[in-house]
Amino acid sequence: MKVTPDTVAAERQWVLDRTPVVVDVVNETRAHLGELFETEVDAITETQFRREVDVVFADGDVAVNVAGYVGLLRELDVARDYPGFVVDEVLGRELAATIAGGQPLALLAQATFHVADVRTHGDDDEAAGVDDLDAALAAGFQTRLPGWSWKEGRSPFSVGDGPTASSETDGSAPGRNR
Repeated sequence: MKVTPDTVAAERQWVLDRTPVVVDVVNETRAHLGELFETEVDAITETQFRREVDVVFADGDVAVNVAGYVGLLRELDVARDYPGFVVDEVLGRELAATIAGGQPLALLAQATFHVADVRTHGDDDEAAGVDDLDAALAAGFQTRLPGWSWKEGRSPFSVGDGPTASSETDGSAPGRNR
């Protein structure tokens, strides 16, 4: 696989074209996690998702890695699928973490990937990695986007006058939620 700026642009467009599928997986995952943790989690819109895709791909260092993971997962297919279970899980988990940003959100996205992955199934005519790709995109973007009450406002562990979580997620600057 050779990744060029054109490759990155093409993978970004593929992710944008996948918006309806990924947004459905995000919202289903958020509803499921909300039930598990007995909390309400806001659904996301296609507009929010598309805007956040633009933020992720605007950071060239992140974009090249996201594009590489997306391209690999889109094409990944293993005869009888199960022998490829580890590689698609690793790629999906790392894609979710890369999209989410630095710690602790990266770890949260990796855990969320597994929740989304067991609930996401691709079409028979798609490569085996595509359902992992949908789950990874959903996990990474759902982690970045607002809607979780624990991410709103100032953390009880904050010391000093740094930014609050809500000011980091107001859409004013790339790299928010890190």
